[in-house]
Amino acid sequence: MEILWFYIAVFLAVSDEIHSRIMWGLFADFYILLAGVIKESVASNIRLWIVHEGLEALFHFVVLSLVFLAAGLGLVALEIGILAALIHMTVDMYHEYSGIELNPLGHRCLHFTIESIFFILVFAAGVPT
Repeated sequence: MEILWFYIAVFLAVSDEIHSRIMWGLFADFYILLAGVIKESVASNIRLWIVHEGLEALFHFVVLSLVFLAAGLGLVALEIGILAALIHMTVDMYHEYSGIELNPLGHRCLHFTIESIFFILVFAAGVPT
């Protein structure tokens, strides 16, 4: 349990790669059409981007919750899923808003570092596991 933060960060990175490969590989045409439908519904690019980040966070919540439920963590797995999705969405939004240009490896390192520090702090605060 002492390195649970590490496993969460690793599975969140894997989840992000799976999300990218599924959405831009297998379902690219659907993803583009869905973006068009959402854009027409929300009527602005910023809202479209926020909806996109929210849907991606939902994907990460489901994947991480299932992984840690399978690992036998019970209801803590849902908390991990929620926190992982929120921190990942926060990092994505900050990265986009700040305008920092990173290559894919740099982007992954940014996520892994911030997400690891976040979960180290969460578990250091005495969250039961």
